[in-house]
Amino acid sequence: MTGRLVLVSTPIGNLGDLPPRAVETLRACALICCEDTRHSGKLLSHAGVSGVRLAVANEHTEVARTEEVLDLLAAGHDVAIVTDAGTPGISDPGARLVKAAVDAGHVVSAVPGPAALVMALVISGFDTSRFVFEGFVPRSGRERTERLAEVAGERRTIILYEAPHRVARTITDLTTACGPERRIALTRELTKKFEEVWRGTLAEAAVHAATIEPRGEYVMVLEGAPAPSAADDAAIMAALHAALGGGADRRAAIATVMAQTGAPKRRVYDLALQIPR
Repeated sequence: MTGRLVLVSTPIGNLGDLPPRAVETLRACALICCEDTRHSGKLLSHAGVSGVRLAVANEHTEVARTEEVLDLLAAGHDVAIVTDAGTPGISDPGARLVKAAVDAGHVVSAVPGPAALVMALVISGFDTSRFVFEGFVPRSGRERTERLAEVAGERRTIILYEAPHRVARTITDLTTACGPERRIALTRELTKKFEEVWRGTLAEAAVHAATIEPRGEYVMVLEGAPAPSAADDAAIMAALHAALGGGADRRAAIATVMAQTGAPKRRVYDLALQIPR
């Protein structure tokens, strides 16, 4: 019998959201891999879990920790993975350890629980039947511009994570890519005392972001792109100028305008070539 690798979800703010089965699982493990021993130590203390060794397995140490985890599993011991908040492996460490355990033939299971992306989605007021999770978008450069262009054309509801000091800039860039009338829900401090949900258009969100001092991690829920409609050449050219003026390169501008107007790629590409670099 080999041990199990168990991903244990932890509260995203309210400690009351730690389920009893999570406590039982953590108490029975030989090792708990975590992002920060101090943070997880406080959680374990709150839950009354003691005598279980904690080891850091974050983005820098997860690979190095793998051999020890596999040895424990092979010896029949259970190992848990927790992160500072939420579900391991979702914009947090855990996925590499899971892959290594699966490849080695060990059982991988989970204790489900809080996930900020799910909570933000279901309280956003947008369509929940089909959605995509983008996590954190690239911070700069062509990769960021291209990703935002992809987001602009996505018909499903989109969920994004963002750090507080980058919220205003990301809203501005989303406005350029998606247009000012696309609706968005900004959520922060979910499950905590000062939980906040703000809803409006991207244009309104830009004004809102400029008037607040953002604190706490944000989950942004963006309404999916509307069904494309026919656009004339003048409208396409205006959209191209707006995208290029917002900092997009020609390739990203073409993708953005295709998403906004529903025009065929060849038509948008030919018009884009008429705009001097």
